[in-house]
Amino acid sequence: MAGTRGVKGELLIDASVCEGGGSRVVLSGRWILATIADDSVGLAARLGGLAAAPGTVWDCTAISALDSAGAMLLWQAWARRLPADLVAQPEQLRIFERIAEADRRERPPIPPRRAFAWLAKLGASGIGFGRQLIDFVALSGQLLLDGLHVLRHPGDLPGREISANLYKSGVRAMPVTALVGFLIGIVISYLSSLQLRQFGADVYIVDLLGMSVIRELGPVMVAVLVAGRSGSAMTAQLGVMRVTEEIDALATMGVSRSLRLLFPKVAALGVAMPLLVLWATAAALIGGMAAAQIELDVSYRLFIDQLPKAVPVANLGIGLVKGVVFGVFVALIACHFGLRVRPNTESLSANTTASVVTAITVVILLDALIAIVSRDIGIP
Repeated sequence: MAGTRGVKGELLIDASVCEGGGSRVVLSGRWILATIADDSVGLAARLGGLAAAPGTVWDCTAISALDSAGAMLLWQAWARRLPADLVAQPEQLRIFERIAEADRRERPPIPPRRAFAWLAKLGASGIGFGRQLIDFVALSGQLLLDGLHVLRHPGDLPGREISANLYKSGVRAMPVTALVGFLIGIVISYLSSLQLRQFGADVYIVDLLGMSVIRELGPVMVAVLVAGRSGSAMTAQLGVMRVTEEIDALATMGVSRSLRLLFPKVAALGVAMPLLVLWATAAALIGGMAAAQIELDVSYRLFIDQLPKAVPVANLGIGLVKGVVFGVFVALIACHFGLRVRPNTESLSANTTASVVTAITVVILLDALIAIVSRDIGIP
């Protein structure tokens, strides 16, 4: 027989090649965590190379001490299965069998792929969407009933809660909406001026900027910002209250969660959104006016005089109506997903993300619907 030997501390690996073919690996020493920790990567590489040879006989009877760490090192070198030719002591075999059993539990068998699995998945998604739609309609109906109750009993109006939400969702959103609106106005005016200058239609910058910002971009831009800022905050707040069981505590005390928690958010955002739309639209027009004066030499006086003629007042009304509708729906969606949070952090993050994505999608769909309904209104 001819062979090679490798020594690592208290470990001994004796690999021999038999004259008749095949090989025999004899392991001896103390295969425990204390001795393999220093060079586990090198040992794994050496054992893996020996295990790659076909027909190898592994002899572990000379191992004086073997713990789970040493057995796991060998198990991984053997490609997570016992060699066909293994000579080991009974207690060593029991350790390897425990590792094999644990490995089978950690890696459950993959279920066979069904032929119409995609159809079942599609059906489950449809059922889930239907349940969410039913819950959303029920929430909207409950808030409508709360509104009628407040009209009959003005003393039950949650004024402080509405005021607090107005400040958080409206006043604190004014800087970012003004900044974004101003920059959007500059960009639209600058890019439009490059095209209008080619045809000598400089004065039509007022028509293009006014119609696009007042009727479309202003409401949609503010709705997207509010959905990402205030909508996510509402969902997170309700989700945390769900996790900490504060909502259940309110129900135990006989306090209406919809009147005290949900109605103020919807009412406040329904009032704040059209005001934010007006604020952001003014900022966008100022930015566009400044860019038009620099690029096309359109004076501020000409811009202000031409704007009411180019954009009828009805367009401003459509923009404000969009603000109200977008604000109500963003708040409803935020409250809907906030109440669906389960008592764990993963559900909180997932529902917050779903709230923002759904709100932005619904805003775009509503904008398209309103644009179709009001296509003949406010066109000069």
